[in-house]
Amino acid sequence: MTRKLLLVTVILCLALVVAMLPFASACAPKAKPGEVLKVGMMTPTTGIAAEKGRPMGNANLDAIKYINDELGGASGYPIEVLWLDSAYDAAKVVTIVKRFMDEGCLLFTTASSKEMSAAMESANRAEFPGITCFSSPINYRPPKHIYGQTPDYGDDAVAFANFYMKSIWKGPGKPKFALHLLNNPTGYGARDAFRAKADELGIEIVSTDEHAATTTSEMESLTRIKAKKPDVLFISSTPAPTAVIIKNAKDLGMYPGITIGCAHASLTKALIDLAGATTVEGVYGTFPTVLWGEDVPGMAKMTEYCQKLHSADYGNMDYITSWAQSLIVAKILELAVKNAGYDVLAKGDVAAWRAVETQGIQKLKGYDVGGLQGPVSYTPGDNRLTKYNRIYRIVDGKIAEPSAWVEAPLIKYEEYDWFGK
Repeated sequence: MTRKLLLVTVILCLALVVAMLPFASACAPKAKPGEVLKVGMMTPTTGIAAEKGRPMGNANLDAIKYINDELGGASGYPIEVLWLDSAYDAAKVVTIVKRFMDEGCLLFTTASSKEMSAAMESANRAEFPGITCFSSPINYRPPKHIYGQTPDYGDDAVAFANFYMKSIWKGPGKPKFALHLLNNPTGYGARDAFRAKADELGIEIVSTDEHAATTTSEMESLTRIKAKKPDVLFISSTPAPTAVIIKNAKDLGMYPGITIGCAHASLTKALIDLAGATTVEGVYGTFPTVLWGEDVPGMAKMTEYCQKLHSADYGNMDYITSWAQSLIVAKILELAVKNAGYDVLAKGDVAAWRAVETQGIQKLKGYDVGGLQGPVSYTPGDNRLTKYNRIYRIVDGKIAEPSAWVEAPLIKYEEYDWFGK
């Protein structure tokens, strides 16, 4: 065959491949009318944690709209969301999870560790898989049917302590840490991590105080803490009470002076808005996503939908977490359809739930979520789907100065006799 004839043959073959692409697409699985993949999603959109739940619920639904409208759903099947407001109320959560199961949802999501703590007993008993955006070790240690989208509050505590020891602490001996913790799993996850790892981290815990999500003053507790002369005040809470604590610490002359670190439930735009930029200037915290505007593949589409549908949420990193959560849900469903088949999932029963868990969640491997957070993988014995966190600092009224991604080590809390008591 001459070179000229060979070139003509190659061109004709390429043209044939291009011409066949529409037909190949048409042969892909396509949902019949009424065929959907149903999921349950809850967020605390009203109530005492609404400053977090509102943008998170918006992001969940905005991302599902994007997935259905532009990506054709998951493996060609539209995702139908049964979305409900938990109001951060444990009794409502139990009712919501039952409804999710009764209405044939294939899996469910929560925004918070408190919601999942109320949901997990009935969900685990029924083998109904759940994914919590923000989590506490109690949600999935020991591993059952609940999974964490991001590193948990224990991981936050360890990551911040390691960062502090390497990058901030200059004194001799052990630095003194005072803990101020929300009186639910958001706070208890950090408490348990420090309890398990303080000696190994080389720090001394000098006080542990709790507060309610409705607190309006912590002057009394902070006066006691001030007398302990801590080097660090570590807060694991939501934005509203964290704002109260930091403002009180400033009024008492504790801050600036000590270092303040926050777990990731606090560190969002809502904290700056509630406390005031000058009050929280210099505060450190962890967070499991990138910043708005970073050059990652998933940023442009998320920004487009946020600004088009919920522009008030732009700049709030809680929106990023829940947008990513919906992308992960879609990936799980895609894998489950591929590996188990739609007919298995269509029944929305325990066999479908098992298929979603074993053929979807547990098949996740290196999914990058558009670079918006750490890569998502399932590791046997570790139900955290993402192990990577960052340390940030509030500078000039903005969350800034991202550290490199920090991988959180697995802590088997159930091996400590005090865990869960």
